[in-house]
Amino acid sequence: MKIVPFFKSLSRSVHEEQNDHDDQESKAGIDSSGPSGACTSISLTVWRKSLVISCKGFTVIDSNGDLVYRVDNYVGHPQEVTLMDGSGKSVLTMRRNKKFSLVESWFVFEGDVGGFFTARTTRAAPKSWPVFCVRKNKNMLNANPSTLAHVYREASGSHKRCAYVIEGSYTHRSCKVLEEFSRNVVAEIKRKEANVGGVSYGLEVFHLVVHPGFDPGFAMALVLLLDQMF
Repeated sequence: MKIVPFFKSLSRSVHEEQNDHDDQESKAGIDSSGPSGACTSISLTVWRKSLVISCKGFTVIDSNGDLVYRVDNYVGHPQEVTLMDGSGKSVLTMRRNKKFSLVESWFVFEGDVGGFFTARTTRAAPKSWPVFCVRKNKNMLNANPSTLAHVYREASGSHKRCAYVIEGSYTHRSCKVLEEFSRNVVAEIKRKEANVGGVSYGLEVFHLVVHPGFDPGFAMALVLLLDQMF
């Protein structure tokens, strides 16, 4: 899906600067190929604004100026956030954990799960099972103050396994998603610093770099949850 010229120009300017930065890293001998050793990563431009005039949300475009993800139902303190692709099809649904807890957490479901949340049983529809749980970190529970959240892979029964950890500062748009055990960086949030054409992007426009082997849709879902938590 092609988007309006303004967004295409925005995408081009952001990605040209990102490519220049990558070239400088290459000359300096820094490996920016990602954890799998592949030579390319996906760089997306995230704009904290919906294409729908009456809604608040996010617009995500690739280096060609194509709309790849969008969020239009983002108002206030929602209990549910839906990430859609460029055509409006639901990719992932994030639901806030309603159980009382001192630590904020969200469940991540594939697609559109409708108006229900089925507990995991042998008779439950697979689509109604959460595939991940993202839990905000509390400094009192972790010795590393740079840790923002932990991502748990939902397993059978009540067991959860920590798969990823998110570190950095979302407020400053500087975060890394790392595999829990290998510490490989699988995705990064980077701030857009410079002015292009006299327009300052501030914190509303930033990079989302997804390294090979990690799902771009899930990376964007983590951005949405960080935005809710922080």
